[in-house]
Amino acid sequence: MKKGLILILTLGVFSIINTEMGVVGILPLISENYGVTVATAGMLVSMFALVVAASGPTMPLFFSGINRKKAMVLVLSVFTACNVISAFASNFPVVLITRVIPAFFQPVYVSMAMSVAGSSVPEKESPKAVARVMMGVSAGMVLGVPIVSYISSLTSLRAGMLFFAAVNAAALIATIIAVPDLPVKERMSYGSQLSVLKEGKTWLSIFGVMFLNGSVFGVYSYLSEYMETVTQLSAGLISILLLVYGLSNMIGNLIAGRLLSSRPKGFVVTFPFFLAAVYAVLFFLGYFTVPMGVLTFVWGVLAGAAANINQYWLATAAPKAPDFANGLFLASTNLGTTVGTTACGFFLSRFGTRYIVLGGILFIVCAFALITWRVYGEERVKSTGKSLKTA
Repeated sequence: MKKGLILILTLGVFSIINTEMGVVGILPLISENYGVTVATAGMLVSMFALVVAASGPTMPLFFSGINRKKAMVLVLSVFTACNVISAFASNFPVVLITRVIPAFFQPVYVSMAMSVAGSSVPEKESPKAVARVMMGVSAGMVLGVPIVSYISSLTSLRAGMLFFAAVNAAALIATIIAVPDLPVKERMSYGSQLSVLKEGKTWLSIFGVMFLNGSVFGVYSYLSEYMETVTQLSAGLISILLLVYGLSNMIGNLIAGRLLSSRPKGFVVTFPFFLAAVYAVLFFLGYFTVPMGVLTFVWGVLAGAAANINQYWLATAAPKAPDFANGLFLASTNLGTTVGTTACGFFLSRFGTRYIVLGGILFIVCAFALITWRVYGEERVKSTGKSLKTA
């Protein structure tokens, strides 16, 4: 049942992330259909992300004492219903409202899926189980956009939007039928979960994750622009390389799952050097098509691995409050994306497209400093018994 459970959780996460990201590919159709500008239609993406960032630490905390299966059924039901209403909505405000409502519940399902997957196997195998669920995140981000875009262009906008509901409904039915009852064995009070915020290790992890994710997505946000203006690739080749980047994310998920199970600390500490090296090579060889293609694949693998590292780093910072820790992970990564995109955008506007990688390198240096600070603190705790909070 463990493999079947993890497969259903992966499908559920895919359906949730597909709802969040899949709309990116149909924004022009939404703009045309509802008579709004593309910028206004873009609120369907930005508002969803903003709500997730705000509800990430709180909603998983509120749901932490509820039966996991019941909570996941509730979330998938909300997503399914809202997506059906959105598909048949006659005006844009209704579409926006039906996007905002499920966004509040997104952190609940994703955080619980990772917690349930991690707890369904022996502790040492937990990163591998979480990695499989993280593949649902990668697939939702990579496959959702082209699939929905293709369906909408071939049939209609409504059909494309109903695809969101169909995948949600499939995950909902599978959860109801095949997922066993998942009661909370030891219910923790809100105060005891919030107490992890008193630990210095937690805050080092929060900011470390924020900078690491900011480094990845800050540069990735302008990858299409980089390929067009610096590498001077055609639109078709850019689309292919973006797909390569996304698919290689899933390879990175699997690799990271294995390494975090076998040699976690060494992998986390050395990872920033690999990412910084990719950025350095990109800065000097980004003009050339073949190196750009190779770098896109390697960078995609590292980006997928970074997602697993981010989750692992916060989960191990607060192991006694897994749902809350995963909520902090979602909030930190979303905040990192926002800050990283802003910083890299500054380098782009001030110095030119090629220099966005400097923003990525700056963020990776900050992430490495925070990672080593936490590792040093943990080693000091082992040797002296002194709390990391005061270390």
